[in-house]
Amino acid sequence: MRVRRLLLPSGSLQPTPTPTPVPTLPPSCSTCSTNSQATASIRQARRAPSNPFFLQQTSSSSLSIVSSSSTSRASSFSRHRRLHRHTFAVTLSSPPSAFSAFSAAASPSPVSLPLPLPPLPSRRRLAQTLVVLPASRASPACASVHSAPLTAAPPQPHVARPVVPNTKTRAYTLFSNRTSSTNFLPTFTLSPTLRRAHCTAAAMPTPSQPQTPTTLDSPLREHRQRPVERLTDKLETPSLDDRQYRVIKIASNQLEVLLVHDADTDKASAAMDVNVGNFSDPEDTPGMGHAVEHLLFMGTKKYPVENAYSQYLSAHSGSSNAYTAATSTNYYFEVAAKAAESAEDTDRSPLYGALDRFAQFFIEPLFLPSTLDRELRAVDSENKKNLQSDQWRLHQLDKSLSNPKHPYCHFSTGSLETLKIQPEAKGIDVRQEFINFHEKHYSANRMKLVILGREPLDVLEEWAVDLFAGVKNKDLEQNRWEDEQPLGKDELLTQIFAKPVMDSRLLELTFPYLNEEDLYESQPSRYISHLIGHEGPGSIMSYIKGKGWANGLSAGGYAVCPGSLGLFNCQIRLTEEGLKNYKEIVKVFFQYISLLNESPPQEWIFEEQRGLAEVDFKFKQKSPASKFTSKISAVMQLPLPREWLLSGHSRLRKFDPKAIKAGLAYLRPDNFRMSVVSQTFPGGWDKKEKWYETEYKYEKIPQEFIAEIESAASSTKASRLSQLHLPHKNQFIPTNLDVEKKEVKEPTRAPTLIRNDDMVRAWFKKDDTFWVPKANLFIQCKNPLPSATAENTIKSRVYAELVRDALEEYAYDAELAGLDYSVSSYSGGLDIQISGYNDKLPVLLEKVLVTMRDLEVKQDRFAIVKERLLRGMRNWDYQQPYNQVGDFTRWLNVEKGFISDQLLAELPRLEAEDIKLYFPQLLRQVHIETLVHGNLYKEDALRLTNMVETTLKARALPQAQWPVFRSLVFPPGANFVYHKTLKDPANVNHCIEYLLYVGDKADRALRAKCLMLDQITHEPAFDQLRTKEQLGYVVFSGARTTSTTIGYRFIVQSERTPEYLESRIDSFLANYLTTLKNMSDSEFEGHQRSLVTKRMEKLKNLDQESSRLWTHVASDYFDFDLSYEDAAQVKALTKKEMVEFYEHYISPSSPSRAKLAVHLKAQGTSKKSSTGSIEDDVKGLKLTSEDKTAQETPVEGNGIKPWVIDDVRAFKSKLGITPGPQPVRDLSEFEETDSKL
Repeated sequence: MRVRRLLLPSGSLQPTPTPTPVPTLPPSCSTCSTNSQATASIRQARRAPSNPFFLQQTSSSSLSIVSSSSTSRASSFSRHRRLHRHTFAVTLSSPPSAFSAFSAAASPSPVSLPLPLPPLPSRRRLAQTLVVLPASRASPACASVHSAPLTAAPPQPHVARPVVPNTKTRAYTLFSNRTSSTNFLPTFTLSPTLRRAHCTAAAMPTPSQPQTPTTLDSPLREHRQRPVERLTDKLETPSLDDRQYRVIKIASNQLEVLLVHDADTDKASAAMDVNVGNFSDPEDTPGMGHAVEHLLFMGTKKYPVENAYSQYLSAHSGSSNAYTAATSTNYYFEVAAKAAESAEDTDRSPLYGALDRFAQFFIEPLFLPSTLDRELRAVDSENKKNLQSDQWRLHQLDKSLSNPKHPYCHFSTGSLETLKIQPEAKGIDVRQEFINFHEKHYSANRMKLVILGREPLDVLEEWAVDLFAGVKNKDLEQNRWEDEQPLGKDELLTQIFAKPVMDSRLLELTFPYLNEEDLYESQPSRYISHLIGHEGPGSIMSYIKGKGWANGLSAGGYAVCPGSLGLFNCQIRLTEEGLKNYKEIVKVFFQYISLLNESPPQEWIFEEQRGLAEVDFKFKQKSPASKFTSKISAVMQLPLPREWLLSGHSRLRKFDPKAIKAGLAYLRPDNFRMSVVSQTFPGGWDKKEKWYETEYKYEKIPQEFIAEIESAASSTKASRLSQLHLPHKNQFIPTNLDVEKKEVKEPTRAPTLIRNDDMVRAWFKKDDTFWVPKANLFIQCKNPLPSATAENTIKSRVYAELVRDALEEYAYDAELAGLDYSVSSYSGGLDIQISGYNDKLPVLLEKVLVTMRDLEVKQDRFAIVKERLLRGMRNWDYQQPYNQVGDFTRWLNVEKGFISDQLLAELPRLEAEDIKLYFPQLLRQVHIETLVHGNLYKEDALRLTNMVETTLKARALPQAQWPVFRSLVFPPGANFVYHKTLKDPANVNHCIEYLLYVGDKADRALRAKCLMLDQITHEPAFDQLRTKEQLGYVVFSGARTTSTTIGYRFIVQSERTPEYLESRIDSFLANYLTTLKNMSDSEFEGHQRSLVTKRMEKLKNLDQESSRLWTHVASDYFDFDLSYEDAAQVKALTKKEMVEFYEHYISPSSPSRAKLAVHLKAQGTSKKSSTGSIEDDVKGLKLTSEDKTAQETPVEGNGIKPWVIDDVRAFKSKLGITPGPQPVRDLSEFEETDSKL
């Protein structure tokens, strides 16, 4: 298989504690009103010096308001710091009727101040919120105000402290002298600018807990309450996790939030998961949930500019994305992290600004009419991108043939037809429908928010309340679907024969399955899928592979939606013989189920799984910030213990044989349906699926075949295949997990060169950052043979495939135990990688090397591998065009290389004997380069390197014969175009890669300018070409490197022709020169800071660092300080230099510009009935006169007529070639003589 983990996301939580009751919010003063300037004036005054007031209770009916010039922290007040000699007594009226405002000016009269207070139980430690406004802003009807000079108030043990007060809003907590066992504390809020506010009682820690007064740092609004309910800060975490966590619930709207403090992160992030997805789409408007997801990015009331959010993120090294799933919609972003010391210190942290903009998605989105049409076309383009994808087509076919009464059958993406054309034809106001959908389903109590930043938890908590308390709570129930099941009686015991786009063969068995919603401790599907999906001796896969019927198998159970049964799925990738014998495979499957039913679940198997899961979680390393927040926000929707938020499904806690038996009981011959996917079998497809037009045949499984299946399912040990049995114990489970952690002043950037001779160059770096019991080993066996001819290239690929095929059964246990390997060919030889827990790494390495050296090329396995490669290479032509275009561009940029068509021409002629003769030559003479990185020492690294040398027994390849890879040099003024017609006749999307050649990638100054160009143009290019012009769903721009050169490129996939796309890119680049020239110094410097932050971003885990180190070794540049050098160069750039660079290398009018455009042209055409013509699409665009001309006449760029590349050999022969890669430092500088590192 690889065990198919179609499980719910990892993570779970403990039951939520009973919320502390919060008093009902009293009505606000009807006389005072909020004006629209209040918020703006507060933002302007944010940094103004503050002059706080401190309140203390002097009796049950009066308060003392004490002015102080000190803004020191709580510790200062605990030492009774001197207060000013002005005390104002405030007498509370009862019953309260209105808010009051007063001036701090001295007056000889006593004070009488009415205040609305909620009813308060006796013997409670009390808190009220009092808003004090300037007298000039208060209504006379609210109160009369008097004051009198008094002597200094005596020190009180319960005087409140300020929490970072400012002029915007000031909050203080008042403690009375009463004793209490409850957890209500008083909070007084002083706001110098607001004209309306509420009085609330705050839920605070009990006296035995740390007392953290609430802080307000933005205007207090009518709909906001300040209390939060702290659910837990005791999350189960991996052993090396140094983050701090807190789960809270905002009491005013029941929004649950996970706060994460990570002092070392360089990216802050937030994600919001909303409990509504495509299962909630209206029946007559499929795709509405997905469209709403798109539209929320297009402007909010507070930030109405449609790209304000993306601009802000781009300026702060950030990015964002979202996805719509069946039952949830997930939004997330990441941005540069800078610690804010306090909640009010918002200017220093990009996270605050990003959160502010993000929150408005869920408070006041605009659904602007001006953006509606364009974004619906983006949805339509996204749908068209998927029309020829078998993954989408087959999944939708499965859904379309499910129970029509269950939302699993929905079409989820949507299109222009379903979201605009059809509804408008019925007189429906589609914009209003989107607004209604948001109003109906987007409720705070259905949302889960995760915020990760450097800021302390208290600060993140303040920001969460301040910015997200405005999300409306509509008290909606969590979505559940309990009345119907995804597969009903009519869908069971049926068979689907589907015709794919690509040449693929699949057998799939799908069962309605146990709902594991509440079985997170035992997760019985993990036990069952582990055995069904096993690939070791005794398994289903071992048997059917031995028969030559299968290339792979995967299995797993997964949830469909809350309230419904789940599904259990087993998918088998068939060979040609397997397709002929698919019924026999089904019977083998049910025989294995009979084996599992025959004996009780085995606890030792569960304990192996549990132990490996424990080790994996214990040593789990950090993932990128936005990946973490997005995943965990989705996990928070699950009914799991809050303390298990991070560990939930990652760990197995309970062996539950009854639950396992209950799960197995669903895998019955009367409770499944079967799908067979093939381009040739059985033929006679008589139906087409509605949305993707997949051809299929659908019928009941014949009774005679069902009888055979029932016989297999009831087989006994005597009648069952003797080759089927439970797996053996796993020999690769790690036992030595020791890590010697040392204090390191600063981690080293470069590995050490521990051996360098004619045979071997060995690099080593002891892990000094992540401290996990893992290691990564990289090996290159360099040889010029693979790149000599296309035939040698394909021979090398077939050899690597045969090695992997031979190791599949042996290495499966290693994979289960967290130890992976790969063997692959590349143009310079062979590449081997071993990674995972270092304890058993040498064992797996030795087996891999011996298999490579002694490979037995069997005719039957050669035939299967060859046929699999042939299909894979033919299927390459049916990939998405944007996935193909890069290979053509790469091929046209390198000195030597082969494209797919050239390799495919050689493969059919290969025989097993060719490989038997070829691979010994490949291994006979090599140069070995290795990198060992992780929880190993120098002697370990030398031992592993020596194992490679002695096992392969190769001779040293002379240095003069080492492969060298060089790139072509495009001359100034070049304007090359390469045309290729796509082979998929049904594909409607064209594609272009537009590459501007810049120069040698080792030139640090040029490289920095390319990176800076990417930084400043990335968001504007996307906004113009994707958002405004709607060229297509796939729009990308950025720096591009080859072996030795660097440039700048665009990739666009669209229904519009490549010529038109090229003209639009030219137009954007021509216009952007003015933007660059007019860019302010502060904006330019902001981009510099953002790019420097990106280049200096910390690595998250051992694998990331290993990959970076190996990239620098394999490139032959050994530029381990590259990111630091990039940052230094970017810091030194000036806007003048960037303008000159742009005018020379980028501007379409530059005579020095060198360009290569690769045009992939589609054969198919889109249906005008669903999208309209291209001319219709661009009618609404605001184009300049130059833009309008470009629609009709393709721009020739710098005036040089394009050179159309018809003969690639002739094209390459006329161009110069760069030098090969050269080390940036003498390799002797990396040598180290220390024997133990």
